Amino acid sequence: MTLDPNHARTVSRVLNEALPYIRKFQGCTVVVKYGGNAMVDEALQERFAQDVVLLKLVGLNPIVVHGGGPQIGELLERLNIESKFVNGLRVTDAETMDVVQMVLGGLVNQEIVTLLNQHGGRAVGITGKDGNLIEARRLKVQQASAEHAAPEIIDIGHVGEVVKINTDVVTKLTESGFIPVIAPVGAGPDGESYNINADTVAGKVAEYLHAEKLILMTNTPGVLDAQKQTIEELSKQQVEQLISDGTISSGMLPKIECALEALAGGVGSVQIIDGTVPHALLLEIFTDSGVGTKIS
Repeated sequence: MTLDPNHARTVSRVLNEALPYIRKFQGCTVVVKYGGNAMVDEALQERFAQDVVLLKLVGLNPIVVHGGGPQIGELLERLNIESKFVNGLRVTDAETMDVVQMVLGGLVNQEIVTLLNQHGGRAVGITGKDGNLIEARRLKVQQASAEHAAPEIIDIGHVGEVVKINTDVVTKLTESGFIPVIAPVGAGPDGESYNINADTVAGKVAEYLHAEKLILMTNTPGVLDAQKQTIEELSKQQVEQLISDGTISSGMLPKIECALEALAGGVGSVQIIDGTVPHALLLEIFTDSGVGTKIS
């Protein structure tokens, strides 16, 4: 086989660029929130699995936290159960919670585990209820009301917020060479189940594990400036300025809040990256330019 000299030079450059980062992050924990188009596009699924397995093979400790909103919505529709949302959060009654657990803890979680294992990894799927990983409580949602001066408290059912992460089960898995794949379902004090935002869970897992990196995969190139160009790096002060002037708004706000909380909790850095870019994980961690936006 004749090797194209240009291709050989490109491969050499990439490997040389990656080597210092491989040394730097040896033994470090990287928490990846996996969601968006990367979860439903077959080619992107394959590349994501390859990236995660490679991270483990070169000495990092990747932990995957996944969402599954579209898959939940699809099954609810097939079961003729109406989807309702308040402030972007799915109203989750007991019947809907059963579907959430079935999809997140069963279907989606096991699909990711199988894919990682097919690419040479040793993945284990868990939910936040396994090993009491995620202690949760009911999330109180406030909504402005025209009839009351104070915001109205809305009950949206089995939607939770994280009280505590018990990291023993995850630590034991990573130390034994496994890749934990976490479904964002937590348990309340009386054993009740709660559906929790996957970005929030990923941030809290990263915080409690003192992760070097938290990577949030999205369907956008990262944080955009007023001209819709990707901002490569932001400080906390710059983030606050962009929020105050309205540049950061709507769907990006929860991810930014998650990032700031994780940094305040001791996470080294947070990257918001475009999951539709092939091998986005490797490009972010092992190249000088990276992809998306780094918040540190």
